[in-house]
Amino acid sequence: MKTDARFKLSILETSDVHGNVYPINYGLNAESPVGLGKISTLINEVKKEAEHTFIIDNGDVIQGTPLTYHYARFEAGKPNPMIQILNHLGYEAAVFGNHEFNYGLELLHQSIKESSFPWLSANLLNKETGEPFFGKPYLIKEFPKGPRVGVLGLTTHYIPNWEKEEHIEGIEFQACLEAAKKWVPYLKNEEKVDLLVVSYHGGFERDLETGEATEVLTSENQGYQMCQEVEGIDVLLTGHQHRFISGESVNGVLVVQPGSQGRALGKVDVEMAFTDGEWKVQSKTSELLYTEEVVADEEVLAMVKDYEEATQEWLDQPIGKILGDMKVQDPMKIRTGDHALIEFFNRVQMEAVGVDISSTSLFDNLAPGLTEDVTMRDVVANYIYPNTLKVIRITGADLKDALEQTASYFAPYTGGEIEVNPKFLYPKPEHYNYDMWEGIEYEINISRPFGERITKLDYHGEPIDPSKEYDVVMNNYRAGGGGNYMMFKDKPVIVDLPMDVSELIANYILERKVIEAKVDHNWKVTHD
Repeated sequence: MKTDARFKLSILETSDVHGNVYPINYGLNAESPVGLGKISTLINEVKKEAEHTFIIDNGDVIQGTPLTYHYARFEAGKPNPMIQILNHLGYEAAVFGNHEFNYGLELLHQSIKESSFPWLSANLLNKETGEPFFGKPYLIKEFPKGPRVGVLGLTTHYIPNWEKEEHIEGIEFQACLEAAKKWVPYLKNEEKVDLLVVSYHGGFERDLETGEATEVLTSENQGYQMCQEVEGIDVLLTGHQHRFISGESVNGVLVVQPGSQGRALGKVDVEMAFTDGEWKVQSKTSELLYTEEVVADEEVLAMVKDYEEATQEWLDQPIGKILGDMKVQDPMKIRTGDHALIEFFNRVQMEAVGVDISSTSLFDNLAPGLTEDVTMRDVVANYIYPNTLKVIRITGADLKDALEQTASYFAPYTGGEIEVNPKFLYPKPEHYNYDMWEGIEYEINISRPFGERITKLDYHGEPIDPSKEYDVVMNNYRAGGGGNYMMFKDKPVIVDLPMDVSELIANYILERKVIEAKVDHNWKVTHD
């Protein structure tokens, strides 16, 4: 080979697409700059210009919209629409995200079987054998007269904190950093790769420049530690946190993260030269190609047209009426005082499992609430996750700790408007980690320090007993400790209801036909 041989590779990454194909917001039924239709246009444009390409999905692709929900619940015997598109676009690998497991292992295995590319999984291990559960920990891509490129797949090992046990049965979730320390040297020394890419469905809990913590430090997002502690990584593709990151390097490792919903395509350009008998990286850069001004690829949209039409028909089925006001006018107002929408969701949960204490959230600031004539679209616009319910047994002390965690959603009050604690906004909005409760009476005083904000906590008119046990219902994500509610983790599960909450809500309305908006004002946020 010539000593002056050069090679250019464009690595294209999607992550956290969450079932978006059409450029639409399903809840509002309005146009939105999202989806694989637009991503396809960008991929095709890059392919025309690039010398070589490698396309990979970094996880959370088969779940997240009414399209994928309707497919999973009613059309799972058909080919997975998301996999059809990835195959069509020429994806060469995918990594498991935490939401890949939401619809269960049967559908996931079916999706893998339909894929014309491998799914990479170095740290998801078979509990019995210790070998990678899904087969391939990495992929080697050899280019004719070019370098050997190794791609290692890793998935946040926090999944057992969120997912239903039957959806991850038989899987051991090894720490990603530990797996990286094993496999990166192997790829360098044994597989002799010239370029090493780690595709990690996880992100960062530290500032990329200073290394200072940007949120509560857990082991959920270990990207920064990988860059600092694992020698040999050239490019780290990330996701999970829905951040938009490009042009950044940590300890010489180029990092990128393309947001969520198909709002951007991550693009890494690597230039290599063959010198002294080996391929060496000469330069590496990254950028995000945004979809906002891009026209969706009609060929891709047409591939899933039948699925989309069936979904739209299902969404617009009328299911009942609301008497009174359950609309969302001001999300902050809902989070600072009892509201009929939240009370309704809590009451559905309590009736479904037969307990009288419940918590739920207003998941994001786009939730429109419920209008007078309710459709399935209205339900899924407000309850956007495929959560199920669990009743867990906790102490009064646990309940107090949980409310203090919820109360930390508000920034210290200094007068004027109530503001959200930045830790619930960055690196991504986490409004879903602010809970509102029914069945107890409580007050949050945001003038007080964190950890001392619950000034009232009663049950049936009497103060909660810290040592007494209470059965409470919440979604499976929260019951597993998700959102740093570790006081709930590993508590006794009294009831595990395996039906999606959105279905429970829809069925509740269908059965009663008319729902009256009610508010009992059992809680409020105050300040001095």
